[in-house]
Amino acid sequence: MDIIVLRPEAAEERISIIVKKLEGWGLKANISKGTERTIIGVIGDTSVVSEEEEDALKVMEGVENVLRILKPYKLASREFRKDNTEIKVGDQIIGGNKIQVMAGPCAVEGREGLLAVAQKVKDAGANFLRAGAFKPRTSPYSFQGLGEEGLKYLAEAREKTGLLVVTEIMDARDIDVIVKYTDIIQIGARNMQNFRLLLEVGAAKKPVLLKRGLSSTIKEWLMSAEYIMSRGNHQVMFCERGIRTFETATRNTLDLSAVPLLKKLSHLPVVVDPSHGVGKWDMVSPMAKAAVAAGADALMIEVHSNPEEALSDGEQSLRPDYFKQLMSELRPIAAAIGRDI
Repeated sequence: MDIIVLRPEAAEERISIIVKKLEGWGLKANISKGTERTIIGVIGDTSVVSEEEEDALKVMEGVENVLRILKPYKLASREFRKDNTEIKVGDQIIGGNKIQVMAGPCAVEGREGLLAVAQKVKDAGANFLRAGAFKPRTSPYSFQGLGEEGLKYLAEAREKTGLLVVTEIMDARDIDVIVKYTDIIQIGARNMQNFRLLLEVGAAKKPVLLKRGLSSTIKEWLMSAEYIMSRGNHQVMFCERGIRTFETATRNTLDLSAVPLLKKLSHLPVVVDPSHGVGKWDMVSPMAKAAVAAGADALMIEVHSNPEEALSDGEQSLRPDYFKQLMSELRPIAAAIGRDI
């Protein structure tokens, strides 16, 4: 068995007894409490449980049903949780009716510039500030970020504007300092299958934004989320940021079909990053609109006051006035599908 569905009236004492029985078989339990049902996700090799033991589990007090999940991703699957997961970050919800917007420069380049753009995206309607303090670059000679100094600037921007902070982690050794300053930990595309890092952020209990790998399949992406969730952290959101294909006219190929597909396969929120998806600033707005129409729960958009002087990804960054215009154009699209932005 992989899922134990409990009756609505199941007492905590009965849940504890079931968990102890699972632990006696060398298995772990992930408890998910919904509005109507409590579900225990069983983690580990469930083949050790005999049919007789499984039948005995089915008749235990408080148990409504015992089910097998055939998919390799158990906790991330729609079978594990029928309702959409809503992740609370500060006073904001990701995965609810409101489509959240995460905006800011690719990298933290300095204090004044960051504070200025943070205020502008806040005024335009964003609730999250995205910027990298540690930057994964293709060339070792490119700007690598300001490190902890950059994190301090992000924390100051949060204090001054009220924006919640999203920033990337590159190395498990930085997890303590990242957790100290950020509200959402971002796993970049190149680290999507850095399994040791995924396990570490799973133990950190901070919301995690998991970007899709450059050439990763949907199944591989779901399995990476499973790594994080297996450590008890269910605050995971997917971020589609484009995949590498034969097409060279755009930086990547933004796979918007991933949004409804993930919604079908998983209960976790889905974010779309059109900036990295296309790599050209004049294509960001139309793809952001398409992402909202496709059902995205949040957008991640790069905004820079002087893109021509940006130390990274200036060619895909919107100027603050264009970002403000985009926000106004997104609202009627969100309203047309019964959502807010």
